[in-house]
Amino acid sequence: LTILLNKPDGYTCSTEDPGATVFDLLPPRFAFRKPALNPVGRLDKETTGMLLLTDDGSLSHRIIHPKSKLGKTYHAILDRPLDGQEGGLFASGTLVLRSEDKPLLPAELEVLGEKEALLTLHEGRYHQARRMFAAAGNHVISLKRISIGGMKLPDDLPEGEWMQLDEDDLKVLFGKS
Repeated sequence: LTILLNKPDGYTCSTEDPGATVFDLLPPRFAFRKPALNPVGRLDKETTGMLLLTDDGSLSHRIIHPKSKLGKTYHAILDRPLDGQEGGLFASGTLVLRSEDKPLLPAELEVLGEKEALLTLHEGRYHQARRMFAAAGNHVISLKRISIGGMKLPDDLPEGEWMQLDEDDLKVLFGKS
């Protein structure tokens, strides 16, 4: 089973964290699945948007491993105007986040407005998008994952709702439509 959830703000992806979890948005019967349904990567409590969950460990690994080259695109609203240097910094492959020693893989930034951008990541480090903008001297006000690989978050899937994915959907995800 693989599902796409439009994660709302305020939900965690871990059952070990206190408060509401993404599993609260799913049918109770899913809690009894063997193998268990698990998030494919995570979104922090404040990040909204596209979250995949699956009971297929090899599929999960295929999606999140950097060798898959599946970009994860986020729509970011920022506290301050972009200054123009962020795109080069994020694409350089030399940015090292605070408390880390390994540079980030190159990422793509598409500026949509003075305080709005799309950021495509090719790895998934802890709070990576937020920390990248912080390293560039800005603060993320709102962050929403809008796509993974070739699959986009459907416009008609309301926050808190989910849909089951099939083999054709997974082909789109991996760009084999």
